[in-house]
Amino acid sequence: MRIAVAGANGRMGRMLVEAVLNHPELSLAAALCLPDAPEESKDAAEFLGQKSGILISNDLSVLADADCLIDFTRPEGTLNHLKACLAHGVKMVIGTTGFSTEQLATIEAAAEDIAILLSPNMSIGVNALYVLLEKAAQMFDDQYDVEVFEAHHRNKVDAPSGTALKMAEVVAAAKCHQLGDIADWARHGHTGVREFGRIGFSVMRGGDIIGDHTVSFNGPGERIELTHKATNRTIYASGSMQAALFLKNKDKGFFSMRDVIA
Repeated sequence: MRIAVAGANGRMGRMLVEAVLNHPELSLAAALCLPDAPEESKDAAEFLGQKSGILISNDLSVLADADCLIDFTRPEGTLNHLKACLAHGVKMVIGTTGFSTEQLATIEAAAEDIAILLSPNMSIGVNALYVLLEKAAQMFDDQYDVEVFEAHHRNKVDAPSGTALKMAEVVAAAKCHQLGDIADWARHGHTGVREFGRIGFSVMRGGDIIGDHTVSFNGPGERIELTHKATNRTIYASGSMQAALFLKNKDKGFFSMRDVIA
């Protein structure tokens, strides 16, 4: 399967390039970067001291040589890549976060023509945690206050993280609610007594934290916490490889990592 990597000049992009090059069933077909990036026209594997034969480019026409694009960039960039993928019939694995409701609708509509797997977190462990959260939320009633904690490095630009939002959405759906109807996004000043049935968020940004997430169910006399801590970013790259292989025989449709681990 021929893989293209978006943001190949960035840290995550390089990890994806390395994962593709080391995978027995995948080959690197294209490596994309922003216009005027310093790495443009360099070999995609140069950072590894190797030669892949694939030059980093901002020309989206190179996607014509790929079967699937793996994209961990920014919402605007991903949507731009989506247009090119539609034009060339290229599948997409999307790990980008921070999409608006309208942008997500655009991606879902595109899945009527190409296969797309979108997940705010490609970690197998995180996606297994979603399943556990669903079961926990069904077991605990509204006497158990739900709080979502997340911490990331200082350069992360969106908050709460896409993973934290997904965790809260899973809990809300298990309780037959829309997250927007029961979320407390921030607290400041005199907030009053907490209402039952709400989901709160606490966000930390600092240092080089890869990603910590905890969902806490706080009931009378006890607290139950489900936690995932990322200690190495390779979990996102390896999960992305599994996601791409999952799409190999899919012509169209909208999928998530839950479909991969099911």
